[in-house]
Amino acid sequence: MRYALQLSYLGTNYHGWQKQVDKATVQSKINTALQIALQESVDVVGAGRTDAGVHAMGYVAHFDSETCIIDKNQFVYKLNNLLPADIAIQQLKTVTKDFHARFDAISRTYEYSIVQHKEPFRIDKSYFIKNRLDVKAMQNAANLLLNHKNFKSFSKVKTDVYTFDCEIKKAQWKQKQQHLVFEITANRFLRNMVRAIVGTLVEVGLHKISTQDFEDIILAQNRSMAGKSVPAHALILKKIDYPELIFDTTNDGE
Repeated sequence: MRYALQLSYLGTNYHGWQKQVDKATVQSKINTALQIALQESVDVVGAGRTDAGVHAMGYVAHFDSETCIIDKNQFVYKLNNLLPADIAIQQLKTVTKDFHARFDAISRTYEYSIVQHKEPFRIDKSYFIKNRLDVKAMQNAANLLLNHKNFKSFSKVKTDVYTFDCEIKKAQWKQKQQHLVFEITANRFLRNMVRAIVGTLVEVGLHKISTQDFEDIILAQNRSMAGKSVPAHALILKKIDYPELIFDTTNDGE
């Protein structure tokens, strides 16, 4: 049987999603919980990597098991008791044998949070920038992302990928008083891509570079031309979309 999990996690205490030797990761924690619950060897497959410190909501993963899980709500309850407090399973579904959490995803949406004044209750999931940002200029630059495909300038230099092409479908800044949120949706993302894009957009907002400079950076396909990556703790993988609805979005249970 193949099952899909919907989950969320705070990435603060983890070295990302992907399991690593001698390092705490979200994947390794879930593998351990599943193996205890099912009493068999299980290797969960995630929808994609998240960097160390990055958080996720509505994350999707799948695993195969010889066990037929009848009471899925009870199994979710059991898993949550086995997992640490910063990882939570919301739903479990039986899926077709060919379903793949990573390769079947058609888009992913990230949010990056910035605060413009000191906010103790947002400090753990927002990036504090005290200098005033020109949000209109940042949005004008963000709009240019939709006109391009190659985002090598915003990718980690040492990364093994078959292409630097991504289809960005949405890149929008939202502002509520002193709180800014950048939401970006694409079919795929490169390693460190969102944080590098935001870091470069911040330079536009601080008037260190112009909107035209931002486009020139995209066209250069050179990481050294772009701005520094903003901190990971303010980034959340908000949702992952698939061709068909897998999970019930009206509540947390099945």
